[in-house]
Amino acid sequence: MIQHARRLFLALGLAATTAFTAAATPAAAEIPYFQNLLAASQTKYAAIVVDAKSGEILYAKHADSPRYPASITKIMTLYLTFEALASGKLHPDDRVLVSPHAAAQAPTKLGVRAGDSVTVTDAMDGMATKSANDMAVAMAERLGGTESRFAALMTLRAQELGMQNTHFVNASGLPDSRQISSARDIAILSRAVMRDYPQYYKLFSLQEFTFRGQVMANHNHLLGRMPGVDGLKTGFTNASGFNLAVSAVRDNRRLIAVVMGGPTTALRDQNAEDLLLTGFNVMQRRANGEKIVVAQNMFEPSELNGPVVRPPSEQGDGDQQSLKIELTQAPAARAGKITVIEGHHGKAARAIWGVQVGEFRSKTDAHKQIVFVEKKFGDHFDGARGAAEKEGRKYKAVFTGFAESDAKDACRAMKAKRLACLVIQPT
Repeated sequence: MIQHARRLFLALGLAATTAFTAAATPAAAEIPYFQNLLAASQTKYAAIVVDAKSGEILYAKHADSPRYPASITKIMTLYLTFEALASGKLHPDDRVLVSPHAAAQAPTKLGVRAGDSVTVTDAMDGMATKSANDMAVAMAERLGGTESRFAALMTLRAQELGMQNTHFVNASGLPDSRQISSARDIAILSRAVMRDYPQYYKLFSLQEFTFRGQVMANHNHLLGRMPGVDGLKTGFTNASGFNLAVSAVRDNRRLIAVVMGGPTTALRDQNAEDLLLTGFNVMQRRANGEKIVVAQNMFEPSELNGPVVRPPSEQGDGDQQSLKIELTQAPAARAGKITVIEGHHGKAARAIWGVQVGEFRSKTDAHKQIVFVEKKFGDHFDGARGAAEKEGRKYKAVFTGFAESDAKDACRAMKAKRLACLVIQPT
């Protein structure tokens, strides 16, 4: 009820700020909730909402500022794969060889050994749901010969689609300071996928897929949670923050929302959902004859409108910790508030696997561990829900919402850093 009231307030507030008479000048849409999210991640946050049919911008915040796309990159990798399928150069049952370079990619991945092969269908499913980096590289090599050549094709296609602030150097979105995009460009790409290859767009709506006996869940948890959502893609690195490109349909209207640089998975998802709900509300009121405009772009303050300051040296695929996005003269980022759900999740919890990341004497210490794990191992815990669960006199720091393979991958990553981790089976 509280969330519903808040969203209704946002929708009505947006409509009120943009209503006008014939003699009035349209005002730019402003949604107060976003200021809290922006304050939490000042140098990373960006967002945009677009009408998929017309391309009209309903809301934009820092939409043209350079951002690291992370695994949202895979939308372009899949776009070029769809292009090859549509032209007959590739077929769903064709085999994709996994090279040593592809097999060596950092998680998240399917973990196929070098020299083995998968079908084109499995590779696409792995990219869209598991966000498999090894499959992105294997497909890049299948289509481009080498990943670097394929990345050049990705950049060329981006330019042809009108993505003016985008440059690709890899097919997966793993950290590289040269790989940048923007919220507007990601919206352009998302719109292009559904416009140019509607026969393949349904791939982004898969909530899970099975590969060699392992069930793997989609990282986009708005699928199945928010009515009408049918894609697209999440992304995370330490440098990018939590990213999401999402699309939904209501009353035969489709909107695309892009959120980049969210401080946590939960805030990113909540922000994207609010953007979509507000957009649909305004479009419905337009259809009822109200004169409402929300197409005015939110131009950024000058202190945030600068180029990316590159790190002094390029980062390796596995080195996310030191790769930071910094904007010239931007104010220092402030720590975001991490929402931690206490106690048991009840019926809302997904009856799948969990991960315990510590046991502590105080609830505060359990909360701190959850925040640490989200920041340090966000790629493995993207979409999971952190909880401080009391058991006797102690508090367990637990994440829930994993497929079995993802839970084991997450613990493997933590144990590699000599941190305690326990996989919890469904009960």
